[in-house]
Amino acid sequence: MIMVGGLKMNFIKRAWLNVIRKKGRTLLLILIMSAILLFVFAGLLIQEAASKAVDNAKQSANATVTLSANRSNAFRQLRKHKQQKSLTFSSVNLKTVRQIAKSGYVKNYNTLSSTNGTAKSFKAIKTTTTNQPAGPIGEKSKSSSSSSSLSLDGVTSTALTSAFSEGTNKIVSGRGLTVNDQGTNHTVIEKQLAKQNDLTVGDQIKVKVSGKLVKLKIVGIYRASSASTSQTQPQMSDPANTLYLSSKFVGKLKGTPQKVDSVSFTMTDPAKASSFIKQAKKSINTTKFSLTTNDAVYQTMLTPLNNIKSFSQKIIWLVCIAGTAILTLLVILMVRERRYEAGVLLALGEKKSKVIWQFFTELFLVMLVSSVIALIGGKYAGNLMSKQLIQQTTAQTTSVSGGQTGGMPGGGGNSQGMIQGNSQGQKQPAQGRSNASASQKQSSTLNLKISVKNVLELLGFGLLIIFIAVILGTINILRWPPKKILTM
Repeated sequence: MIMVGGLKMNFIKRAWLNVIRKKGRTLLLILIMSAILLFVFAGLLIQEAASKAVDNAKQSANATVTLSANRSNAFRQLRKHKQQKSLTFSSVNLKTVRQIAKSGYVKNYNTLSSTNGTAKSFKAIKTTTTNQPAGPIGEKSKSSSSSSSLSLDGVTSTALTSAFSEGTNKIVSGRGLTVNDQGTNHTVIEKQLAKQNDLTVGDQIKVKVSGKLVKLKIVGIYRASSASTSQTQPQMSDPANTLYLSSKFVGKLKGTPQKVDSVSFTMTDPAKASSFIKQAKKSINTTKFSLTTNDAVYQTMLTPLNNIKSFSQKIIWLVCIAGTAILTLLVILMVRERRYEAGVLLALGEKKSKVIWQFFTELFLVMLVSSVIALIGGKYAGNLMSKQLIQQTTAQTTSVSGGQTGGMPGGGGNSQGMIQGNSQGQKQPAQGRSNASASQKQSSTLNLKISVKNVLELLGFGLLIIFIAVILGTINILRWPPKKILTM
């Protein structure tokens, strides 16, 4: 027992003297408390970094909702009316599009319309295919199509199409189409098509659409990174034969200037896509049109980040529980070792609460030193832990995405199904691999930063741990009267 002039000291001073005089015990407590707080702090850093990465994913993933004809209903109508020989798809009215686009959920939108044309003042890319004829094994014949068919894809802006935003296509000369090009005859053509016909930006070309000869002005040239593997329609499927025009101009060529085939709405927040769909359905006839969400990239980016965030939360609470249990045992041993001191203090009239506060103060002083150690090493430990988590979650995501890629329509998982474009000119190359790459890129940028909030949370968890440990550790001995404690 520590006394001065026969009087008991202030419990804070007693705690201080016990900490500096019992160096071995204090060092042991510092080591244990440092290990606990180190993992807690690392978990806090990872959790906050993952939360920020999720917020960034919402801004960069660009989830879209597509408004297009209800294909399921069109097929039902075809089966219902036997005399009907072909599918009929409804076009989307631009007035409806503008009304829906006023929603706060919409960042921007891209109207899409497509048709076919025939090259007149130039030649389309000719694709040569190799076929295996019926005959002696090993004998092959080559055949080529001389068709001059072109795919005319109308868009609001080329930058808003997935082919350009995901990097499948890239402008190499001139510029892409923008909103200002709506209604004009401006076009963007592929590099190989331009090279074969000695075409440059500013040149005019002629195409035939629905029996009409149309002049187009080249304002940009793009490079397509994918190549056709189609054996049945080489001209139509070759990316070099795809011309981008304004959707309004394509509508005029089709005789429907105020209608488009479909519309792709880009969400301000991918998580709000379902709310937007619910809101937009009030403005459309759901029997004729449907709204579909394309947030695969967002979900693929979100899954590993949420896994990391969830795992870091588990680390924090598991370490807190384990740390509290260990410290409680140490406090119990410490109280038993010093029960005589506690008994004398209580016999001299010291309040039990102050004896408890003394033990708490001792651990608090230890916690302050341990917190400094945790602040120094927490970021390093967090980086090591986050790298392991990123590798594990990215590998799982890539594996799942790879398995799902095989089920894509259009080719049973082969290369043709993965690279062939849709009717709106939005090429979808290797979507599973694209999503996995986006996820890996996003999660690999997990950046751990120490903030005031992290420090305060660390101190909060530290105080909670030592408070519970002291209460549980001292409740047994201090419930007895001083005489009982001294004779135990």
